Amino acid sequence: MIEINISPIAFLNVRWYGIMVALAIVALILWALWQARREVTVSYDTVFMTAIVGIPSGIIISRLLHVIDRWGYYIHHPGEIVGGSGLTIYGAVLGAALGIWVYSRFSRLNFTYYADLIAPGIILAQIIGRVGCTLNGCCYGTVCDLPWGIVYTNPESLAPLGIAVHPTQIYEIIYLLIMFGVLLGLKGRLKPDGSIFLVYLGLYSVWRLGIDFLREGTPFLFGLHQAQVIAIVVLLIAIAWLVLRARWVKVKEVSEGNKEVE
Repeated sequence: MIEINISPIAFLNVRWYGIMVALAIVALILWALWQARREVTVSYDTVFMTAIVGIPSGIIISRLLHVIDRWGYYIHHPGEIVGGSGLTIYGAVLGAALGIWVYSRFSRLNFTYYADLIAPGIILAQIIGRVGCTLNGCCYGTVCDLPWGIVYTNPESLAPLGIAVHPTQIYEIIYLLIMFGVLLGLKGRLKPDGSIFLVYLGLYSVWRLGIDFLREGTPFLFGLHQAQVIAIVVLLIAIAWLVLRARWVKVKEVSEGNKEVE
């Protein structure tokens, strides 16, 4: 078994998880800026404006889904509803996407084109976030008797102490790295715009639907976790859209049809 005795608290009351979430956001913005430098159709102003819109909308929806998922607790502790101690990745991604989409309705931003552009960056951000989960002891798995099971021993950890559990956070990091490679390989090969972002949502939904059977959590609907229910809905939408609209294009077509994104 692998023992983790690292304190989740970096300094004062600041946890490593919060630091990693902040770094994840920075990484996503840097990825978007790097893409803007390479793509003449995307400006730095576009990146900063989508960050200004996407970050708060992502946090709000992320927190909202967490509160709904743990409503049995928050109904008795309403004063804790507003806070940042509990966030959901689906809420962060879908909330940010919704906020940016609304912004695109009032600007020259081509939402689907931009979503494809930053999709790999979203994965990098998730990887960094899962490192924070690993240190924090949250999002841990069920009891594990395999050699790679992890045991948390630091009293500040959110995981049960002294019990070997599946390192579901590490599993996800490995899967996300594979997804990152897949999305980079699909760049310019799938049309119309938005297809790569939907592939990202579909692949991640498949993962969450499966891995949550190995994760501790609160049953939300039909014995499934909230993330699994959302995963089913997102997966069905992604598959339907890709089947009906997505098409492969030749590599030489990649440079054609550039769109203005300002």
